[in-house]
Amino acid sequence: MVEADIVVVGAGAAGLSLVHRLCADAPPGAASSVVLVDPPPGPLRPPPRTWCFWESGPGRFDRATTASWEWLRVHGPDGAVVRRHIAPYRYKMIRSDDFEALVDRDLRERPGVRRMEATVGGLTGLPDGTVRVTAADAAGARLGLRARWVFDSRPPERPPAARTRLLQHFRGWFVRTERPVFDPSVVDLMDFRTRRPERGLSFGYVLPTGRHTALVEYTGFGPAPLTAPAYDSALEDYTRRVLRAGATEVLSTEQGVIPMTDGVFERRAAGSERIFRIGAAGGATRASTGYTFAAVQRQCDAVAHAVRAGHRPEPPPAHPLRARLMDAVLLRALDTGRVDGPDLFFRLFDRVPPARLLRFLDGRSRLYEDLAVGVRTPVLPMLRTAAELPWLPRRRPPVR
Repeated sequence: MVEADIVVVGAGAAGLSLVHRLCADAPPGAASSVVLVDPPPGPLRPPPRTWCFWESGPGRFDRATTASWEWLRVHGPDGAVVRRHIAPYRYKMIRSDDFEALVDRDLRERPGVRRMEATVGGLTGLPDGTVRVTAADAAGARLGLRARWVFDSRPPERPPAARTRLLQHFRGWFVRTERPVFDPSVVDLMDFRTRRPERGLSFGYVLPTGRHTALVEYTGFGPAPLTAPAYDSALEDYTRRVLRAGATEVLSTEQGVIPMTDGVFERRAAGSERIFRIGAAGGATRASTGYTFAAVQRQCDAVAHAVRAGHRPEPPPAHPLRARLMDAVLLRALDTGRVDGPDLFFRLFDRVPPARLLRFLDGRSRLYEDLAVGVRTPVLPMLRTAAELPWLPRRRPPVR
């Protein structure tokens, strides 16, 4: 039996960020004993992926940052362009392999940190106030752990009940072009010149790392993801027809699906006062945008402070209630077709000061700023949607 103060399940953005804050920041001799449990290589371990976020000034993880930008650009379906300088913020990209390497380097000499490759099965609260974690290693041998607190970043077995449930789904190519196609000073955050699907919306997303290299993604908001050939066809069309990239080499790919839902993700697991959910599993994903990384950092920072102060380390809500209510209205308005998604997002970037809009998108704006942003949206359809939401039932998706 392995015993520790804290067990963290999952070594994605949330798990690694929490362990980094618990151990790298702790004064000598004051760190908690922490075990980080990650699945062995296989279907349960997420593939390499990219995380993006914005922040002002130097950041905690700048050493792992692939690139950063001060300019964002949005293209309307008709070719109209709005370009915004976002200072004092910078838009940053981190690749998961670089992030993991940074955390490993920072924790290499720290006592009390242990990493295990195992598949976690059950989490059970015990009468003595601890939690038993059952797991199996790659060979199938059973492992036992016990901790005072457990933080679980695994996706829930079943999504929460919701009134609206969309998916943000995407596939990206890391490309190299023969011609100098890209402007490395600006991110194309939303390019609505993609071919629009029958339901929902789609856009291109370009993160340039040089004149010849970039991550180019096709992203959709809708009820279901595409097949791999359909994504590749959409990316081929976007890079050739819209970007006019010419001869292009695809270096690697990434693909993912992010739930966009007004369902409530519980931050505490049922059956125990000492098992908490973190990251996307704990509601860190902003329902209207899909951004998660910055909210994960806020949650992990609060948890680490509570642990060091000897307080109950329940993760706080990742986003304030007002932001979650606005997300619910927006998702419903998009799903019903009452608002045109490309027109809405282009209008916001065109008419709202960029720093204010980024605070709004991050859920950190004040009430007067929310109202200032709200009047730049289609007001009547949004009000109609807000009025009907309290009467709509929340439903769970069918079991498959």
